[in-house]
Amino acid sequence: MTAILKDDTFKNMRDFIYEKSGIFIPDNKKYFIENRLGKRVEEKKLGSFDDYFYMLKYNTDPAELGVLFEKITTNETFFFREVNQLEVFVGNIVPAIARLKKKPVLRFWSSASSTGEEPYTLAMMLMENPKTSALKFEIFASDISDAVLVKANAARYGQYSIRNVPPNYLKKYFVQAANGDYALAASVKSKVKFMQINLLDDKKMRGIREVDAIFCRNVLIYFDKNAKMKVVSNLYESLVPGGYLIIGMAESLHDVTKALRPNVIEKTVIYQKV
Repeated sequence: MTAILKDDTFKNMRDFIYEKSGIFIPDNKKYFIENRLGKRVEEKKLGSFDDYFYMLKYNTDPAELGVLFEKITTNETFFFREVNQLEVFVGNIVPAIARLKKKPVLRFWSSASSTGEEPYTLAMMLMENPKTSALKFEIFASDISDAVLVKANAARYGQYSIRNVPPNYLKKYFVQAANGDYALAASVKSKVKFMQINLLDDKKMRGIREVDAIFCRNVLIYFDKNAKMKVVSNLYESLVPGGYLIIGMAESLHDVTKALRPNVIEKTVIYQKV
């Protein structure tokens, strides 16, 4: 029997999700929680959404919070997503950083990496571009969900994820398995270090500092204004002076912060720490 999500339970759960993740679910999205979590209630052999909320609130199953985050986040990602933006970053921004930087290793961070397609794409593009191929770099990648990070570390992808990979990249950096999946080369995997981070967790965010550029693409759309301001403030503190923040092509920091200045390069907006 399918569990019914009562209005008061939905509001309690919605507020709990916002408190823990910053993700805001409006009143008209009750069906979203019902659809995403109804099966989980059954899997846990619970009698109701109230029982599930009790488990979350009182931490009776500590691992369940990670499952919750996985269920309510979209994790829509694939290799070479919004590639024009990546090309501007690799071809224009990275060489400029390298010219000014005194340290020998460039540090980049994919702050909502999901199953890894974004940071791995960045690594491959840096390895292939003549302007950046000789540079030393390290890429940190993080997500709120442990489950997607397990997949990111495994680095095996289906047709949907690799559909935009250029043929030369596919041939050089992927091996097709018997089941049709594509396994990423170790040379690319070694460039990326994954970790679990909630962008609203001040303590964990303080663990990453002196980053030259941060990617936070297509994430802020899930937050309300207050959560956006906190996340952007945390990311700002992680950047070196003059460092760059790259958000989604359809996103904007208008009315969120004045501490990051928008630069337009080849019709692409990239924000820079003032």
